[in-house]
Amino acid sequence: MKIPQISFNKSKSLAAVFLFLALWGITFIPAQNSQAVTAQTATTDSILIQINDLLSASKYNDAIALFDTISLPDRDSANVQLLKASVLSSAGKYADARAVVGSITAKDPKNVDAFFVLAEIENAAGRTLQQQAALEQIIKIQPDNVEALITLGNLSLQSRAVRPAAAYFHQALTKEPDNASAMLGLARAFRMNKEWDDAQVLLNRAVELYPDLAEARSERARFYWGRGQQKDALADLDVAKKLAPDDYWISIDRANLLLEMNKQSDALEEFTRAISINPNEYTAYAYSAGLKDDLGDSDGAEKDYAALAKLNPTYFYGLEGLGLHQMRDEKWAEAKDSFMAAYNQASQEPLYALLAAINWMRAEDITKPRAFLAQVQAKVKQNTLEWYMLRLYYDLTVRNYVGESDMVVRLDKEQDLNLKARMLFYMAQYYEIRGNASLANKYYLMVNDMDNRNIPEWRLNNWIITDRKLKPF
Repeated sequence: MKIPQISFNKSKSLAAVFLFLALWGITFIPAQNSQAVTAQTATTDSILIQINDLLSASKYNDAIALFDTISLPDRDSANVQLLKASVLSSAGKYADARAVVGSITAKDPKNVDAFFVLAEIENAAGRTLQQQAALEQIIKIQPDNVEALITLGNLSLQSRAVRPAAAYFHQALTKEPDNASAMLGLARAFRMNKEWDDAQVLLNRAVELYPDLAEARSERARFYWGRGQQKDALADLDVAKKLAPDDYWISIDRANLLLEMNKQSDALEEFTRAISINPNEYTAYAYSAGLKDDLGDSDGAEKDYAALAKLNPTYFYGLEGLGLHQMRDEKWAEAKDSFMAAYNQASQEPLYALLAAINWMRAEDITKPRAFLAQVQAKVKQNTLEWYMLRLYYDLTVRNYVGESDMVVRLDKEQDLNLKARMLFYMAQYYEIRGNASLANKYYLMVNDMDNRNIPEWRLNNWIITDRKLKPF
């Protein structure tokens, strides 16, 4: 029995779990009485339907408990036990799932189905090495198992082990010369190894054999893209889009290619389409937010940054973008929380902490972040410009203004233009908090004069200059 490779975890559609039930093709140990067999099989089938209903309602524990209600000998059959292991895995109970599979392989060490299920359990658990070991066990039992060979090839590509990957795909193609997954996998290995001619031959063959396969077109598009043939790549992605209009990653590839071709409006439209395909995946929001900023849609950008921060709270660049927009809107408390979250994710970036402190001062009063600034400063290398700026803000919390002149001299001598531009912005913020608008404006204009658009503070600085109608030097 060939088991479809479905990864059983909570992020997968539970409909896929029932599809797995349907494709499994469960066979039961026959009893002596044919009428009893029919009745028992009907009872087991009805329980499996109930299990599916419970899974659809995310009632994992109830679904697992139902396996104990299946009558013997069905309950102890390898197929039912492997199905139970898959459901345990979908519930995140990986150790229990492994134990069930282990009891089967202990009795039948050549049970290929069991090792496939084990591979899927390890995949769901994020244990790639253990997944690979289970698949390699299948190859020991069935050296020409194409499904296992292809999966091993893809795992090797993920770790950039190109030569082993190529060997697995070659072996799969020896068994099944027209296998699309093996052809595309080998072509990908050739592309990664810059064996362009060999890659193109395989990709053209895949497109010819499978003209309706979107993956063949999208993979050839990546080949063309890597060769600098942007128009050819876009043509293939256009076809792939028509073949698989709901494929999120084809949409992302197409949007990124359009962005590389300087077609910003078209790229934004495609990223927006990707979001509509899967609003719970964060990647498109990261690009869409930046593009909306570039195209002047600040409100739209803020919404995308907010969605990005919600979907991936560890992505500190998203938190940074959200915080800057919140500062623009004078949402001081919210901005403080965003930058504090960014600093917690990227503690090597003390300027996130400084931005959090600046907004904290505005949300409450200038004394509030005193202890926090002291903690941050203690982690920063002494006598660096960041360290002196943090000290200046700490002194601000105790209303000690003696360090300003020293900071100005240090800024004047700074040779790192990125760092200098950022620190000029923080001097502007310093005077802003002190209520000296004329000096703050002077420093905002100095940042503008440096024209360093690579720093994150540039956009906020530009908003301030625009809102205040300040005239550049």
